[in-house]
Amino acid sequence: MNKRQPVYAPAYDGVFDKIERADLNELHFRHDKASGLRAIIAIHNTRLGPALGGCRFMSYSSDDDALDDVIRLARGMSYKAAIANVPQGGGKAVLLKPMEPFDRQELFQAFGGFIEDLGGRYITAVDSGSLISDMDEVARKTAYVSGTSRDGHDPSPVTALGVYAGICAAVRHQLKRDTVRGLTVAVQGVGNVGYALAALLHRDGARLIVSDTDPKRVQRCVTDFAATAVAADAIFNVECDVFAPCGLGGILNERTIPQLRCTIVAGAANNQLSTDTQGDVLHQRGILYAPDYVINAGGLIQVSLGYLKQADSEIKRRTLALGSTLTDLFERSRADNMPPEQIANRVAESLLFD
Repeated sequence: MNKRQPVYAPAYDGVFDKIERADLNELHFRHDKASGLRAIIAIHNTRLGPALGGCRFMSYSSDDDALDDVIRLARGMSYKAAIANVPQGGGKAVLLKPMEPFDRQELFQAFGGFIEDLGGRYITAVDSGSLISDMDEVARKTAYVSGTSRDGHDPSPVTALGVYAGICAAVRHQLKRDTVRGLTVAVQGVGNVGYALAALLHRDGARLIVSDTDPKRVQRCVTDFAATAVAADAIFNVECDVFAPCGLGGILNERTIPQLRCTIVAGAANNQLSTDTQGDVLHQRGILYAPDYVINAGGLIQVSLGYLKQADSEIKRRTLALGSTLTDLFERSRADNMPPEQIANRVAESLLFD
C-alpha cells in the first residue's frame, strides 16, 4: 500500500489505538526496580532491516507523554532510514529519568539487558540526554549498540555535516547562491549538533544568531564564532536567511511560524512540525522547508554504516549526498506545488509499505 501518513499526533486513547495509528510493529516496556530503569522501546518498521534508533534519556510530565514521544520518534526513524537508504528499519527508546537518586552506570547496564532480550530486533545509539559513556555501559550487556567510545561512532558531528550539506542545497535552490558566505543563519539550540553546525557555517563565512536554554552554550558560540545571542523566545522573530532549529521537536507550530522572518527552514531537530498542516503553512508562505528526517540523517548513516564496519570515507560520502537528495525533493516540490515533506513521505512510504 502507498498511503500518506499524518504526522503522529498524540491522543488520549488506548495503547493499541496509538500503535495502530502509527503503524507500529512492536512496543516493549521494561521496569527494573533495582536500577530504577523505566524504559520503552518502540519498533516501528523492520521491512528494510532491524530497527535502529537512539536512546532518549529525559524527564517526562507523564508516562503517556513518554509513550507518545517514543512512538512518534520511532516512526520518524523508519522514514529516515528509508530515505537515507540504510539497511535498517526504525525504532527508538526512551528512558524516563528517575526522580530519586540513581546509579547511572547500573541503569544503563539494565537498559542494555533490555535490548539484549529483544534478540537483535532493536539497535540503540546515543540521543538527547544520553551520552557516549552511557552507550559504553549498554555495551557491557549487549552488542546491539552503535556509538561507543570504543567504536568511535559519535553521530553528532556527522549529523551536523549532513545538515550543513542540506542548508547549502536549500540555499542553492531557494536563493540561487553557491555559498553561505554573507548569509545570516539563526541556530536554535547549540548543543553538540548545533555547535558543530555553527562551526561549519562560521568557517564558510555565514553570520550567526544563536539561542539556547543554556547560557553557557550561547556564550561559547559568541566567543568562538562572534555570534549574536538572543533570548530563546526571540529566535523565531529574528531577520535571517536560514532558520536552523537544532533543539527538541514540535517548534514549528501555529504560534512560531507566523513570527518567522526567513526564506529557508533547515535544521537538525527531529519532528520539527507540530502537525502536518504546518508544512502546508510554510509552503504557502514561500518558506522552503528541508524535511527534518532527511536533512538530519547523517547521524543515522554514521551509526548504521559504522555498526556494519563501513569506512569513514563512505560514511562521509553518503552524508554529503543528503544535499543531492534534498535538491531532488525541492525540485519535485516546485514542479508539483507540494510541500517537500509530503514528497519525502511518499518516497519513504513506497519503500516501507508497497
